Order: sequence, then structure tokens, then C-alpha cells
Amino acid sequence: MWHERIVRKTLQRYWRWQRALTLGARGMVVDGSGRLLLIRHTYTPGWTFPGGGVEWRETAEDALRRELHEEAGVELTGPPQLFGLYSNEAVFPGDHVALYLVRAWRQARPLMPTREIADARFFAPDGLPAEATAGARRRVAELLAGGPTSAAW
Repeated sequence: MWHERIVRKTLQRYWRWQRALTLGARGMVVDGSGRLLLIRHTYTPGWTFPGGGVEWRETAEDALRRELHEEAGVELTGPPQLFGLYSNEAVFPGDHVALYLVRAWRQARPLMPTREIADARFFAPDGLPAEATAGARRRVAELLAGGPTSAAW
């Protein structure tokens, strides 16, 4: 929607003024059946991996832990594996995404909509929703291929 784009661009300009580089952390949460957790935010279209911005004095892994809990009620029970570091230049100049593979976790609370999260579900890697973001689709393809990752989100 047009107002979402205006708000997003305004926030991006503010963040750019505040800091020259932004970093986000996302998690590819895999369940016991090999399905992947995707979320749909209320403020941007498409299904993607849960995650968000790394805050001042926070490690990327700490941000991942916080965002997984806030967005999906997922609690890490073991260390996540860094899957790749990506430039998100096409969407937001200077933005980078650290993507972690999360296999050791537990569901601390049920998946449910919130003010920020419209929906959260597990999908088979070969059954992603049509609205899955291009970045999420590329990462799933990289995971399945077991090969090198690209540099761009």
C-alpha cells in the first residue's frame, strides 16, 4: 500500500541519518519434518524468515534470539549456524542481513498473529507460498542445493 511505502522510506532515511550501515539478523528455523518457518509482517508484503534489526550493543546472534522470540515464540536451545551474510542493497542501501540456520529450538508459545506479525507458519521447502519473497526463495534454494550462497539478499 502507498502509505506503507512512505512510512518505510521515511524510517529508512532516519536510520541512514542515524547510522551509515544497518544490520539485520534472520533465522531459517527448521522443524523435525524439515519444514521452514516463514512469517508475514503486517507492514510489508510477502512471506519471509523471522528476524529484524541488530540494535546498538547487541550481537547478531542476540538479535536473532530476541527477534525469534518476539515474532514467533521460538526459543533457541542450541547455537544457530551462520548460513550467510548478504547485502540488501537493492531494497535499502547500506543494509546487510546475517542469516542463521536454526535447528535447535523449542516453541515457547504458540504461533499467533500480533500487531507486527500477520501470520506465521511452517512450509515444506518445495511448497513455499506464492507470496514468499524472492530473498527467501533464493535462500531456500541455496539450502537445498548445499552450495555456495550469493552475496545479495
